[in-house]
Amino acid sequence: MMTVLGCVYNDHNLFMVVLAVLVCVLGSAVTLRLLRRGVRATGMQRFGWQFLAAVAGGGGVWATHFVGILAYRPSAPVSFDPVMTAFSLLIAIAGALAAFFLSGMRGGGRLFPALGGAFAGLSFSAMHYTGMMAYRVVGIVEWRVGYVAASVLFVMLCTAAAIGLVWRRHLGMRGFWTAVALLVAGIAGLHFTGMTALRIVPLLQEMPEHEVPAFLALAMTVAVVALIIIGTGLTSYLIDSNVRTGSQQQLRHLASHDTLTGLPNRAHFNEHLRDCLHDARQSQRQFAVVGIDLNRFKEINDTLGHATGDEALRIVARRMAQCLEDGEFLGRLGGDEFSGIKPCRTRDEALAFAERLAGVLARPMRLGTMEMTVGASIGVAMWPEDGRSLDELVNNADIAMYHAKHASLDTICFYDAGIGAAVRKRRQLADALRVALEHDELAVHYQVQKSLATGEISGYEALLRWTHPQLGPIPPVEFIQVAEENGLIAALGAWVLRRACRDAATWPPSYRIAVNVSAVQLMDVNLPQVVHSALVETGLPAHRLELELTETALVKDKGRSLHVMRQIKALGVGIALDDFGSGYSSLDTLRSFPFDKIKLDRTFVEGIGQDRQSKAIVRAVLALGKSLDIPILAEGIETDQQRAILQEEGCDEGQGFLLGRPSPLTALDGKARSDAA
Repeated sequence: MMTVLGCVYNDHNLFMVVLAVLVCVLGSAVTLRLLRRGVRATGMQRFGWQFLAAVAGGGGVWATHFVGILAYRPSAPVSFDPVMTAFSLLIAIAGALAAFFLSGMRGGGRLFPALGGAFAGLSFSAMHYTGMMAYRVVGIVEWRVGYVAASVLFVMLCTAAAIGLVWRRHLGMRGFWTAVALLVAGIAGLHFTGMTALRIVPLLQEMPEHEVPAFLALAMTVAVVALIIIGTGLTSYLIDSNVRTGSQQQLRHLASHDTLTGLPNRAHFNEHLRDCLHDARQSQRQFAVVGIDLNRFKEINDTLGHATGDEALRIVARRMAQCLEDGEFLGRLGGDEFSGIKPCRTRDEALAFAERLAGVLARPMRLGTMEMTVGASIGVAMWPEDGRSLDELVNNADIAMYHAKHASLDTICFYDAGIGAAVRKRRQLADALRVALEHDELAVHYQVQKSLATGEISGYEALLRWTHPQLGPIPPVEFIQVAEENGLIAALGAWVLRRACRDAATWPPSYRIAVNVSAVQLMDVNLPQVVHSALVETGLPAHRLELELTETALVKDKGRSLHVMRQIKALGVGIALDDFGSGYSSLDTLRSFPFDKIKLDRTFVEGIGQDRQSKAIVRAVLALGKSLDIPILAEGIETDQQRAILQEEGCDEGQGFLLGRPSPLTALDGKARSDAA
């Protein structure tokens, strides 16, 4: 060891030695960094990193060797063989590439990295001694074999350890710089131990003076070229790192933000909510969670199309984001559902935040050629009074929002225990209804409809019934509304339609079946297809099916309703106007829509015997029906007097407890036979 150090100190130009070591350190660091980048790469990408590492590493080792040789001060004149010198560079790069490729082979655990590292050391040794063969000395050259063997063995051990470290899956900065130190030690040890092995007996007594500055200039040139090569590899690494960093930032943004609106998504919202909870606990401050559900988004989406619906979401998201103040947060949780977070000291601050959002959502927006207002139902829950855990808090804000929507309020609703109990009950009812629908636990009862003139059965109305396992019979007015609020009405309506058509197909050909259609179903463009499928599936002739619609359902979107009704009429299915007189009772409705029957609401039938006004209204409706050539069916007939008056006034058909109560299919056949008799 002392001999090697003595050789360095006594036989070398120390400035050029420092230059050689600097090139070695930079080259080793860049080489191992490039090689490290290939650890997680595969295929050609991994080979690309290995190639760059081989060029930087081979060039750096060769430059270290060449500058180190130029730093050596021989006692005899020297020159260089350019062919052998270039060949030594080729050996360094090709050998490094083969070694790095071997080190990256899979399936050998730590064996291949160690073998590849050892082969790299062997390649560097071959480069060194090939370069020494290009070193032409005017003298007698002697080699001490022991130092030669030591130099080769030392560099192989160091490079095997260094590259073995680099290929570890988890490598911190300390491990990386340890690998760099090992590689530098191996390369420097190879060169200076190899130079110690060299003994020159000069044939001339003096070294020409002009060669020293020339060697220094040549060493500087080689070092600069080497640094350019190393810098090229480093630049490639930095460019890739910047691109990778940018891509990772973009991926993180995409993972945490909604692609349509650019707002934070549910995952980002939950993360921010956890941070707010932590800050609130530290500062003993409150914060509010605001649930937002757009009221008329589905109408926009269904009427104008999904592209327009997406544009509406982008507009409202942009407007809400622009109205946020410091500390406020807004995210899109999915569909038309948004949620905000507001750190606050009082309930009034939370209310002001919610009112600001509500004001933005109440502003009209231009969608194509139309100007529309979307509006929203907003629910607010405060931490900690409305929930100490995040799940409870978010759920209670959702409950408050759900209550505002259920009450048809374009307003703000704060959570309280009473609201929570009512909403939870409705949700439990919705869950139970979903289960009942999936397991075919619902029933259809049928109420007879008769001709008042002859008493003959004209058909039946299908009435849905549900008996809850624990709560018993649930009124249709209650569970139908729950089905509409929870997106179950389409499946529920399709189930009733198929069941009613299937049962009616077994009745006498003169009997019709009437099925109610809700406003939500009427807004569904797929309703005609559902009706057609039910008729095909059950084999019921289209003229025996009659759909009953309320006027309230029609006025929500007259154009859309008329389009759907005309498609249904084209199938040959009849359409009846249900509960006439209880809603808008617009004559324009009768003029605009192709009804096959009008059903007079039961409220007028109840008072027909005592109330002159009810009787006059009934008489006017019957006269209107005759003038429009539309049959009239009176609902709610419960007494002989009511039946007699209606028959006297010329009412076509009747329905009510007097004529027959709703009954299941099993009891229907016997009743039909007795009525016919």
